[in-house]
Amino acid sequence: MTDPETMTDPREPAQDLPPQQQPEQPGLTEPMTPTPDHGENSWRGRGRLVGRRALITGGDSGIGRAIAVAYAREGADVAIAYLPEEEQDAQETERLVREAGRTSALFPLDLTSEQACIDLVAGAVDALGGLDILIPNAAYQKQRDGIESLQLSEVERVFHTNLVAPLLLAREAVPHFAPGSSIIVTTSIQASEPSPGLLDYAMTKAALVAYTQALAQELGPRGIRVNAVAPGPIWTPLIPATGFPDDKVASFGKDTPLGRAGQPGELAGAYVYLASDEASYVSGAVIPVTGGRGF
Repeated sequence: MTDPETMTDPREPAQDLPPQQQPEQPGLTEPMTPTPDHGENSWRGRGRLVGRRALITGGDSGIGRAIAVAYAREGADVAIAYLPEEEQDAQETERLVREAGRTSALFPLDLTSEQACIDLVAGAVDALGGLDILIPNAAYQKQRDGIESLQLSEVERVFHTNLVAPLLLAREAVPHFAPGSSIIVTTSIQASEPSPGLLDYAMTKAALVAYTQALAQELGPRGIRVNAVAPGPIWTPLIPATGFPDDKVASFGKDTPLGRAGQPGELAGAYVYLASDEASYVSGAVIPVTGGRGF
């Protein structure tokens, strides 16, 4: 018989998010209140990814850091890409990976450049001795004040970061993949419940669902699986740096059935599962981690 005291109430931990802003992206972890939980004190590895080699973009903080921590504790070596401005966050992620006894490689670069995508994959393959898992997780979003205010340079930054880079990274990574390798995309609840203020971001996240499904069909015959995780409202540096009004930050995640924002560490299990042999017959799937919101 199950002891209710040993179960986790999914409505917890409920935290108040005080109004806060960061002036521009990329957002950083240190100024955030409360500090996001990446699973540093909770993730316990079970050896599910021993010997795997993963490349995670946006791996310095937020969801990317949570993935890196979980993967390292599951036995994987990890390369992470991030913007140079995020060096402090990246160093902390590297410390956590190495603390788990795994190899870590850092790549500060801007994925809106085609050459940067080429160099990143080549560098990761060299640093890790190969590549088995690609996680195009890096994203850019900004609150928009209306269609009339859209600037082409901003739209291009969103599309190049969120959509073009995953295409280029897959192009470069797939030739290094053996059967059993996988690509795990970070899409979003915005793909199915788009917010007007995130119009261009939501468009890219919807396109990444098509990317996942089409690429799964192409690469399946080669034994390569392609899946996606769709986060809901997750407390990462992206949120205070998006330009949301203070009241939206303070109420972030409270509109979910579970009544709270999620923490980055609560997504790690989905990425571990999809990369592991436990998901050997899963491809072309999107796993929502949304606090109960539909996808």
